Amino acid sequence: MYKKLFKDKNFSSTLSETAKNEGIPASTLKKEINHGTCVITLNNTKKLKKPCAIGKGLSTKVNVNIGTSTDKPDLDDELRKLEISVELGADAVMDLSLGGDLKKVRQAILRNSPIPVGTVPIYEAAMRAQKRAGTFLKLEKNEIFDVLEEQARSGVDFFTVHCGINQKSVAVFEKNKRILDVVSRGGALLVNWMKKNKRENPLYEYFDEILELSKRYNITLSLGDGMRPGSILDATDKVQIAELIELGKLAKRARRAGVQVIIEGPGHVPLQQIKKNIELEKKICDGAPFYVLGPLVTDAGLGYDHISGAIGGALAAWYGADFLCYLTPSEHIRHPSVEDTRAGLIASKIAAHAADIAKGLKGATDIDRDISIARKKRDWTKQIELAFDPGKAKEYRASSHPKIKDVCTMCGEFCSIKLIDDCFGKHRA
Repeated sequence: MYKKLFKDKNFSSTLSETAKNEGIPASTLKKEINHGTCVITLNNTKKLKKPCAIGKGLSTKVNVNIGTSTDKPDLDDELRKLEISVELGADAVMDLSLGGDLKKVRQAILRNSPIPVGTVPIYEAAMRAQKRAGTFLKLEKNEIFDVLEEQARSGVDFFTVHCGINQKSVAVFEKNKRILDVVSRGGALLVNWMKKNKRENPLYEYFDEILELSKRYNITLSLGDGMRPGSILDATDKVQIAELIELGKLAKRARRAGVQVIIEGPGHVPLQQIKKNIELEKKICDGAPFYVLGPLVTDAGLGYDHISGAIGGALAAWYGADFLCYLTPSEHIRHPSVEDTRAGLIASKIAAHAADIAKGLKGATDIDRDISIARKKRDWTKQIELAFDPGKAKEYRASSHPKIKDVCTMCGEFCSIKLIDDCFGKHRA
């Protein structure tokens, strides 16, 4: 199925490198890629300093969304977000830019990113139509494929394409009421375009051409969930499942064409439905890697949606989700700041790590053991070094100014660890 892919020397060497990083045999990873249960997001026009494998039996990966908005078209801010994301261990970033010079932004992100970069090409295509004709509703097929080709040539590693939105899934949407109808930006653009033009979604209609282009550049397709629930009360409804069924069919076509594929998922899902959502995706999509946005377990976490998303993400990854898309504290409110990005990434990293521990992945608890030993020794330098966010830990430590240097100001001289050491000796077995 992926013979051409495995013959590519760059891909093969990357496969060996990522397998080593995951602590598994390269043959195992190759087998899972061939089955469609793992992917390596790597455009064949480039090499990556920090490549990323996603899927069955691998550590849970975390993506960070960056990119300009129409109100905040500041490229320097987005590059700073990229820098922080790489520094704090993000596995991939997505450029979701809508404001400013989109090509310039994308090229700058690609030039500076040592980790895989994904995009949602329909955004740039819609913006081109808006500029040319005054409305995205006059978007034409050639504009979409021009953008796909340009982004592929420039080195984009994975595309989100909302191909599951078609006449069939839209018909299900129209027959079933929701609290929040379509919350995906790409999904809303395409539903509007389809209704206005009374035509099939071009991303679905010309899916074979997308596969052909993707295979040429080894673009991993992330099949977007344009009908994902935007409220926990809409979760796992007929609309969401109708699109998921279409994505399952498209995933089979992608595999037959030798194109790597992952499936995007919700969204807003209450805790008790997360397991069911993972099981449905794995069954309908034949075990394809699952990329979830959160999921958020409550709709009322405004200002703290990174926490809501981390709770859902930890549970989702434990049940089998493979790739977590971070959420920031500013989700649903504003364009995220650099500090929002930091907070969102750390929350998702903690969620991913917690799930890897629960799944019993080899070596998952090593860092927990090391930091616990450093805590027992009251070795603050080592504790800070091992933290998910060393900068934050160092800042907190510096601000406390303890009178007793080897403890913290929470317990001071009554530090439980120190008391037991004083009583039994530091080297108690």
